[in-house]
Amino acid sequence: MASSSEPDYVFPRDFIDNNRINLQHYLWVELFGYLVHPSIATDDPGLRVADVGTGSGVWLTQLGAALPSSVRLDGFDVSFDAAPPPACLPPNVRLRRWDVREPIADGLAHAYDVVHVRNLALVLRDAEVAEVLGRLVQLLSYHQAELSLKYRTRLTQTIHDKYLSKLTFYGLSALDDRIKNPDQLIAVDVSKFSNSLAELYSNLAKPILDMTIYTYSLSKSVGGEGVVFMSLLVQLSANVMRVLTPPFGKYVADEARLEGEFRFQHSRLIDYSEEVALYAGHKAEKDTLDKGYFTLIKHVNYILRRRFYHGFMEDFVIKYLWGALGLLLCSMPVFVKLPGQVVMNMGDRTESFVTNRRMLLSASDAFGRIMFSYREIMELAGYTSRVASLLDVMDDIQAGRFEKKLVSSSGIEGHEAVLQGRGTVHESEDITFIDVPIVSPNGDVLVKALSFSLQRGDHLLVVGPNGCGKSSLFRILGGLWPVYGGTVHKPAFSAIFYIPQRPYLSRGSLRQQIIYPDSLRQMRARAVTDDDLAGILRTLGLEHLVELYDDGWEAEAEWRDVLSGGLQQRVAMARLFYHRPQYAILDECTSSVTLETEKVMYDAAKALGITLMTVSHRRSLWKYHTHILQFDGQGHYVFTRLDADRRLRLEDEREELDVRLRQVPELERRLEELETS
Repeated sequence: MASSSEPDYVFPRDFIDNNRINLQHYLWVELFGYLVHPSIATDDPGLRVADVGTGSGVWLTQLGAALPSSVRLDGFDVSFDAAPPPACLPPNVRLRRWDVREPIADGLAHAYDVVHVRNLALVLRDAEVAEVLGRLVQLLSYHQAELSLKYRTRLTQTIHDKYLSKLTFYGLSALDDRIKNPDQLIAVDVSKFSNSLAELYSNLAKPILDMTIYTYSLSKSVGGEGVVFMSLLVQLSANVMRVLTPPFGKYVADEARLEGEFRFQHSRLIDYSEEVALYAGHKAEKDTLDKGYFTLIKHVNYILRRRFYHGFMEDFVIKYLWGALGLLLCSMPVFVKLPGQVVMNMGDRTESFVTNRRMLLSASDAFGRIMFSYREIMELAGYTSRVASLLDVMDDIQAGRFEKKLVSSSGIEGHEAVLQGRGTVHESEDITFIDVPIVSPNGDVLVKALSFSLQRGDHLLVVGPNGCGKSSLFRILGGLWPVYGGTVHKPAFSAIFYIPQRPYLSRGSLRQQIIYPDSLRQMRARAVTDDDLAGILRTLGLEHLVELYDDGWEAEAEWRDVLSGGLQQRVAMARLFYHRPQYAILDECTSSVTLETEKVMYDAAKALGITLMTVSHRRSLWKYHTHILQFDGQGHYVFTRLDADRRLRLEDEREELDVRLRQVPELERRLEELETS
């Protein structure tokens, strides 16, 4: 390959030479037995291949016939006289003019997975080999992709370690509202941050080295004073450019935030698709999605316009202003005798000018790439801000510092002292609350000071209207919410098991639904066998689930869709029997099963020595409990022993009196009619 201005290609570009190129190619393939070395994977449908010095294009076209049409194949050369016409090439093969002695065009750096080169030694001088080799390496994306993958792997592991420890994932969504969409940050923004950081490393390291070498060589030729003077002018113009550069870092952070919000709107529609369908709310949801999308697109278009105008300024300063200054510097030895310079004739001066010009162009290209990287640095700052905010918020949550905008129904002014306070938690075999405030998610103080004590074997029934504090109480017991005051004595987190009304069924096998969150290895370590699990299923009438699938315990399905509500609640109870905790919180967990199944569940749980704490309005459950905690929804509560038989009699009597009281107005009206008749 040679530049068209310096035609030093050693062979003629004619029919005979084309045949030589093709024959040489077929001989090499026959000799080596492959087009691409077997150690290089070519099974990726998105593979990108560059053939530098493509000549007749025979290697590229033969490779294109052996790979999927989705593979990108680009051929580079200074002349395509030997290549077939573009119309005769496969659609995924493109030919582009490029002299390897010249800088790489925009968009080609780190764009290829495979770079194929041959016979370049015939057209390169010894002094050009290192520079050309550096440019060929720049075409490869492997090292940059590998570096980006390393960054992403380490950062993702660090985030996962924090996110999935100390219930941080719950605190991010329920107790703190600074991070709206952690999934977007972890899955997308971390990847963009890693790619941007890897690109910055590759885009800065070589240009800085090139600029240093060429500037030093240029100073020896034209004098250090001229280089220093030009450097000052370049620095001055660079400072002006930096001042005029828009805040691309902020723009990128805002774009990522809007992307996350748009994605969250779609996720929310999927989660509530049934409710939206029942309300026929598709038009309202479409308006919401369209608004989110057009807000995002408006911001993206704004960024593109700012980049367009900023690109004009960069091109003018880097290509024209700095180029003109450089040519003036290179011309100084031609027209002015520098101190210490030997007398040269016109030929020597011309040669010196050409040499200095080449070094200047290389140095200018390197410095230009550094300046172009300034915008990338600002974009990296935007991604850094997003990822750093996630790490900082997770650190705050693990330290017990929460920030949440509260919308209390009664105002939070009088509750600020309670919300800002913190109580103490002590590990104990029994459960004791001493003057503990019960606070709702929106900041309402439901009970100012709750006090009760429950020993192992004392089964507690919790009743009360909606929003009275039942769920808040159990979130404190489960360690999900902070204790805003008072003192709590409770068992360790692992000693309390929670079963909601709609149990969580994980992805995985049937066995994993029973032993969740344990793994198979942990199950074996507990000396539990599949026969033991089968015994649990028989107790709950679920033994048919294993026989229903050919894979038995290894069967996998979308269990939430496969199992009915009643079966899901029985599977959740089987999970409780497997873990055998000291305490179990049962939140309306028998609402979809029959009374007979409910009796089996509670009798078996008590037989296993599990202390039960139940939230339910079903009168059939009273007989399984020894204590009752009743909230009235007005900030008051009653904690006492539960005499189920006596309470049932009183409840029946109360209902009978209610019926009679409702009949009083009708009896009074009838009495009035009789008196006036």
